[in-house]
Amino acid sequence: WSHTEEHRTVEGFSLDMADPEMKRAIEVDGPLHYLEGASSGEYVVDGSTRFKARLLRTYGWNLANVAFFEWDQKTEAERRQLL
Repeated sequence: WSHTEEHRTVEGFSLDMADPEMKRAIEVDGPLHYLEGASSGEYVVDGSTRFKARLLRTYGWNLANVAFFEWDQKTEAERRQLL
């Protein structure tokens, strides 16, 4: 996919990368999309991010979320494979 700026859906959602004709999208979720578990220290997806994903799927979008901490650890080849 070629990506220069975010895509806005007809439903009003902003997506990092999208193929609107096929209703496929990729969201690279940065640190603000997560809460850090107090007892475990693990990242947990926050409620608004989960809600957005659920709504997009309800509207027929095939959504892939990529966590910033996973993306940052990938090589360029691994990143291309995810896309």
